[in-house]
Amino acid sequence: MTSIHDVAALAKVSIKTVSRVVNKAPNVSPELRDRVQAAIEQLGYRPNQSARRLAGGRSFMIAFLYNNPAPGYVSRIQIGAAWRCRELGYHLVVEPISHGGEERFEVLDRLVAALRPDGVLLVPPLSDDPGLLARLVEMGLPYARIAGSGKEGGFTIETPERAGGRMVADHLIALGHRRIGVITPPSTHHAAQHRVEGFRDGLAAAGLPVEEDLFLQGRFDFASGIEAGEALLALPQPPSAIFATNDEMALGVLTLAHNIGLRVPEDLSVAGFDDTTASHTSWPPLTTVRQPLEDMGRRVIDALAKGPAEGAGFEFTLIERGSSGPPS
Repeated sequence: MTSIHDVAALAKVSIKTVSRVVNKAPNVSPELRDRVQAAIEQLGYRPNQSARRLAGGRSFMIAFLYNNPAPGYVSRIQIGAAWRCRELGYHLVVEPISHGGEERFEVLDRLVAALRPDGVLLVPPLSDDPGLLARLVEMGLPYARIAGSGKEGGFTIETPERAGGRMVADHLIALGHRRIGVITPPSTHHAAQHRVEGFRDGLAAAGLPVEEDLFLQGRFDFASGIEAGEALLALPQPPSAIFATNDEMALGVLTLAHNIGLRVPEDLSVAGFDDTTASHTSWPPLTTVRQPLEDMGRRVIDALAKGPAEGAGFEFTLIERGSSGPPS
């Protein structure tokens, strides 16, 4: 079996230099890094993970904890995080965990005892779970959050949720819609509540009234999109468009429209949020707000593996597709 000594001999460097290249350490010249990497590839060297742990006091594992009923959102973040982990020599451990209750602490305790991850990645609603964040601090375990609110510790990727909601309002109003239903997020998804605030901003800017009966809460899953859509379309004056604050619920509205014989977008326009893979393949394709989910996953891994870095924030983009059009 090829050893680190063989790599060092072929590259004509010290064992310490090989170790620093393998562990992605800074302050290694590009010339040396390329030479060592070429030797690693030529010899087919695979570093001993146990030895890496002992040498650096790290597990080279990052835990991704989630409790989110929208699989498209979670999977895109996971893809970006997993690829970045591979590039940096880490492994991503994915663990579903409850929101609220003692069970989440038991899962976390077992995970840490078994794997001792170097950090934890959190997405909504866990990003704003004060009990979970406090337990991570108590354990001395670094964490990074996507779309976390509040001033808790750890690295947080801030996302322009309010601006995204405003984009949808402006788009539907510009098409001529005046009664627009909104399927709001669960109360535990604090950051996503800003999408609704942004939508209200758009109504106010256009001089349209905020009609509270047009705002119904969903659960961020497909079934609640159908349920809220049924309630909105059963109103004495049903909306001509529905904005669901995530794609899963918007896809539920699309399915409902097809089932009851409504044409989309001629009879009902539908817009979502996230730009998940399913939004491309639905019929018609879904108008939605694109979050760069894979890039966000990569950025969080960088923060946990290498430390937070200064950089430009992420931008959301309205993607206009066939599910939205002028009211008939």
